[in-house]
Amino acid sequence: MAKPVMKLTAGSLPLKSCPSSGRQQHHLGSLRREMATPTQHGRASRHAVNRVAQVHRTVIEVEEHANNPITDFTRGMGTQHSKSVSSGAAGTTRKQQLQQVDVLRNMGISRHFAAEIKCILDMTYSCWLQRDDEIMLDVETCAMAFRILRMNGYNVSSDELYHVAEASWFHTSLEGYLNDTRSLLELHKASKVSISEEESILDSIGSWSGCLLKEQLRSGALHRTPLIREVEHALECPFYATLDRLEHRRNIENFDFTLTGHQVLKASYLSCYTNNEILALGVRDFSASQFTYQEELRHLDSWVKESRLDQLPFARQKLAYFYLSAAGTIFTPELSDARILWAKNGVLTTVVDDFFDVGGSTEELENLVALVEMWDEHHKLDFYSEQVEIVFSAIYTSVNELGAHASLLQDRDVTKHLVEIWVDLLRSMMTEVEWRISKYVPTAEEYLTNAALTFALGPIVLPALYFVGPKISESVVKDPEYNELFRLMSTCGRLLNDVQTYEREYEEGKVNSVSLLVLQNGGSMSIQEARREIQKPIDTCRRDLLSLVLRKEGAVPRPCKELFWKMCKVCYFFYSRGDAFSSPEEKAREVDAVVNLPLQLKGSNASLLHVVL
Repeated sequence: MAKPVMKLTAGSLPLKSCPSSGRQQHHLGSLRREMATPTQHGRASRHAVNRVAQVHRTVIEVEEHANNPITDFTRGMGTQHSKSVSSGAAGTTRKQQLQQVDVLRNMGISRHFAAEIKCILDMTYSCWLQRDDEIMLDVETCAMAFRILRMNGYNVSSDELYHVAEASWFHTSLEGYLNDTRSLLELHKASKVSISEEESILDSIGSWSGCLLKEQLRSGALHRTPLIREVEHALECPFYATLDRLEHRRNIENFDFTLTGHQVLKASYLSCYTNNEILALGVRDFSASQFTYQEELRHLDSWVKESRLDQLPFARQKLAYFYLSAAGTIFTPELSDARILWAKNGVLTTVVDDFFDVGGSTEELENLVALVEMWDEHHKLDFYSEQVEIVFSAIYTSVNELGAHASLLQDRDVTKHLVEIWVDLLRSMMTEVEWRISKYVPTAEEYLTNAALTFALGPIVLPALYFVGPKISESVVKDPEYNELFRLMSTCGRLLNDVQTYEREYEEGKVNSVSLLVLQNGGSMSIQEARREIQKPIDTCRRDLLSLVLRKEGAVPRPCKELFWKMCKVCYFFYSRGDAFSSPEEKAREVDAVVNLPLQLKGSNASLLHVVL
């Protein structure tokens, strides 16, 4: 039988001839023309972007009901070939299935295969519980299964990796694996998904596998092998310190290497589809999203100017950074509102932070706090200065607009909650000002309780929860789990910030956790020792947060929990190598990589761009 022709649409999903696909292709073609003209003139319409998201949703609906290649392909992964998937027959192994799941996730297209991936993971979990030899006796498969199952919310214990906890046992029992870089790499990745400081097995695996991988790099054992790039990347950038969309781009552009390393598409039930077709889907998905990102960034740039925020001489202009953090993590087309809110409030919190740090007098700061506390009755107060008027008006207008939209989505008024978030932030910032003026030195506990709020993630993350799909009742907002998720995320971010910015803050007369720790030890502890000591609570907060996010029980819906984790990753990404706002040239390149620059495929894959785009 001839293989069906895969047609790639502007919505990034292939469609086969079906009763609705002709109309859909016509609609997509008109959309591409609509977006092309404004782009050429530098002013793509917001209506066109909304239609992009609508088309993505429509195409997904068509996939679910039509007989088309993407449905055939995913059915081949799970449903139609369930017997071979279940039994591992016909050359299909658990390792291959897990590698397939990993590649789809790494390319940013796993959401199109959600049902099929769940089928594979459910069966893998069943085998895990039965301690199936196919998983447990192969180091690479065991480590990969543990990592993927845990990150997808399955209850797997790290105790199952006890047999490789020590390098000496690994060497004497499976000495051939010491030269198996792929197994070492999978073990190292698995060690990073720790959810408790009591998982000493993962700590041990992470330590010795990292040492062996570094030794392979130093010795030149990986020289001129495709795997060297992945090893270097895994050692330098643990998964919790990466932005998803940058990772997707990297994996798409290095797709040949992915296949060389995994051989994931060689399973017999996928043989009717070529690697190029999988790559084409990833390319189309990533490239189509860039149209949306470009328009959103133009909209945000206009908002900054309309709000006169660019006229404030003290304010850092970091819109692109915040949009990078939004598009880099909340990347799917339908979450445009969440990205825009995330970026707007990121800009506003930075402006307010700068106003409290260097831009405003005490009288101006007190005036701003009072205006926000009054909110709809702010007209009873005068603006102390034009700067106060600009800052307050930007907050007031944006919060009311976003609150009205969120209230429609949630079927209840949530604007009051958004205002309360801003009141809490400004009051905590005012507390820091009072400490600085009075030269009061808080205890470490006092400092961190307040500083977690002044890190200003509240106005960015908490309102965004209303825009990711689930209905959030008032009882959820008051639930201890909701507050703990926020506390862990904010504390982790604040401590990461403190470790990198203690010198600047010391010069500004501000205390932070590093300087407080040195002070409390009577000067016997050095700055570097204090920084290392603070890494411990950072690791604890990260692990506890991931544990809460992955736990199936709880009041907070999983899509909302994931936003807390995404922001934690953003904090690691921006602060793991220095101050968040340092290295402007590097950050500009990363913004371009997500938003503007076309994909650069290598070798024989380069010709695919002319066909797909």
